[in-house]
Amino acid sequence: MSSNSLRPRCKRLILILALVLAPAGKLLAQESPFAASMKTTLIQPAAPSPFVQPSYVQPTKLGEREHRFWDRDNTILFAAVGASAAADFCVTRSNLAHGGRELNPVTRVFAGSTAGLAFNFVGETAGSIGVSYLFHKTGHHKLERVTSFVNIGVSAGAVGFGLTHR
Repeated sequence: MSSNSLRPRCKRLILILALVLAPAGKLLAQESPFAASMKTTLIQPAAPSPFVQPSYVQPTKLGEREHRFWDRDNTILFAAVGASAAADFCVTRSNLAHGGRELNPVTRVFAGSTAGLAFNFVGETAGSIGVSYLFHKTGHHKLERVTSFVNIGVSAGAVGFGLTHR
């Protein structure tokens, strides 16, 4: 496949990603702009005393506790995301080397070479960690964890499908 035929595909892929991700900022908000404009605060909370320091981490929404992004749970989840992406890479590469074809249209763009395929799966892992970080920074700590579980599940499903259709 020549580089000239890849350029229009890459441009289309970037355009599609931009169109899909552009409205995502509104979807990630805690509240709708209408609900935020309707909310009024009648009583202002008192300023904290400079002499009293809380000795615990204050819980956020629904009893969740604030945590560091690279805590033990996320480190384990991200390692599992990387391992499942590596397994998906190995099975996909093996199937393509033995005459199979890539069914994922996004990955199909990169399936022409081993380096391109590796780049795709490394990007998938980095994207999953990036989305988790975005959820962490916006206070959606459950979604932060769920993102990794979904990615692991999708990769495990792809590995299972690839192994059964050799």
